[in-house]
Amino acid sequence: MVGRFVLVLLGLNALGLHAQLPAPKLPPKIQVLPLPHFISSFELEGRQLCAFHYNPQDLRPFLYPLRASHAASLTRMGHPHDPLTHSHHNSVWVSHNSVNGLDFWGDHAKNQGRILTPGIPREAYQEGDETASMRSLHHWVRDSDGELQMIEERHTQILPLQGSSSWLLILDLKFSAPKDRPVKFGATGFGPVAVRMARSIGVHDGGGRILNSEGALNEKAVFRKPARWCDYSGRIGRGEKDFGGITLMNHPQNPRNPTAFHVRDDGWMGCCLDLDADHEIPANGSLHLRYALWVHDTTPSLNTCQQHWETFAKLPLSGRP
Repeated sequence: MVGRFVLVLLGLNALGLHAQLPAPKLPPKIQVLPLPHFISSFELEGRQLCAFHYNPQDLRPFLYPLRASHAASLTRMGHPHDPLTHSHHNSVWVSHNSVNGLDFWGDHAKNQGRILTPGIPREAYQEGDETASMRSLHHWVRDSDGELQMIEERHTQILPLQGSSSWLLILDLKFSAPKDRPVKFGATGFGPVAVRMARSIGVHDGGGRILNSEGALNEKAVFRKPARWCDYSGRIGRGEKDFGGITLMNHPQNPRNPTAFHVRDDGWMGCCLDLDADHEIPANGSLHLRYALWVHDTTPSLNTCQQHWETFAKLPLSGRP
């Protein structure tokens, strides 16, 4: 009897009766999915490109993994040779070594700062076939007593250029000072955006390559030198075509552009706000910054990186908080 019922159903489908159902609405190609444990996953046609982590137990939010067309992440969690004192090297993160004298960069500071994310409502997500984004609010506080130092509004956007093999992660940051006092970013090589590359991509560990917009190669020539962008590329697997990397890009409208890039052969790179001078936001004022990470397969040439930086520089500023 059960078999006969199944045959009847198959026969009805063969008659095309399922065509009487409403036409299905296709899901967006790029989605941002809220997941348990304070995670938001950016996915392209069902495949995760990256994920945003904002657990309140952490000292700061971060993005992990970051993938091009390969399954392996182009970034990693922690320093491969110093996981304790470099425990803050969490893939891709926004932070700073000195804000009002507090250290929001490391995990073991005497004057420790913490970046809290009050929550991300469902309406903060925007999805579509061309791009997807997420808005988030972050409170930069003194860890000892929770005193608010600064408010950050962040717009994180995914923009595929060639599917998963080439895409932009765009970070629009708005830092706002309290109404009653200014915010001072101290001069430092640490912050506001940094990337910890996969071990196999590092120059020391994997034989990778650092290249900046001035054509300089590897740490000795690139370290703390001004540039518009810096690319870190290398091997991500054992196959002949298993190469990839990330180009960290500074926007031309950011202060003091081109700015210094703090990049090491051990596999990390960061874009500095200012190495030599403090930057102050007046009371009730704000500072807008924009960065991008071009996530890509292969080991690109200088001209290719430059073309993608120009694409980023020409994009409208519509994502700014």
